[in-house]
Amino acid sequence: MVLFFTSTAVNPPAIIYMGKDKFENEDLIKYAWPQDVWFHVDKLSSAHVYLRMPDGMTWEAIPEALLIDCAQLVKANSIEGTSTGNKKDNLTIIYTPADNLKKSGDMAVGQVSFHNDKRVKRVHVPKRENVIVNRLNKTKVEREVDHEQERVDRIKKENAAKRAAAAAKKKADAELARAREAEKAAKSYDNLFSGEDEDEPPAQSVQEMMDDFM
Repeated sequence: MVLFFTSTAVNPPAIIYMGKDKFENEDLIKYAWPQDVWFHVDKLSSAHVYLRMPDGMTWEAIPEALLIDCAQLVKANSIEGTSTGNKKDNLTIIYTPADNLKKSGDMAVGQVSFHNDKRVKRVHVPKRENVIVNRLNKTKVEREVDHEQERVDRIKKENAAKRAAAAAKKKADAELARAREAEKAAKSYDNLFSGEDEDEPPAQSVQEMMDDFM
């Protein structure tokens, strides 16, 4: 089962999700969307919390209020337990894009490392903020997720978006090319007439014509 939360720290609201247990965490490590962001207590056992990245947002520039929501949710669900993790102050929460998570066969259930340590950021949590945690918990929904089908649907949607973007770019490029050709043709037309005017001899005055006749 996957637990879903809604953060109203941003508009439109963002989705935060986490596995109900360490076995569900294994599935999320495998099936989390590449652009989603993974959160965990640094050097302590805790929940694996993910932020479903809103469109147009980058993981390096997550708004502070949303970052705090995610970090508070991690702390509140620390497996170090109600005895330490949830009550312990001054925790460091680490976060990184889901595609930076590295899982090898010799790792324990729920254990991960990183492909690139430079893509890992940290946020400090001084203490539990009950107002934030309670607000998030009120939005909690528990749902069974078909991870493979969700992956297939996501890829189809992403491919459709890419095709639409490519078609729009092709149309825009064609319109730009036609506009340039029309501009080029107009310039050629103008030059044609301006060139004819330059080749014509200057008009003679009446006196000049009489002089020529004499």
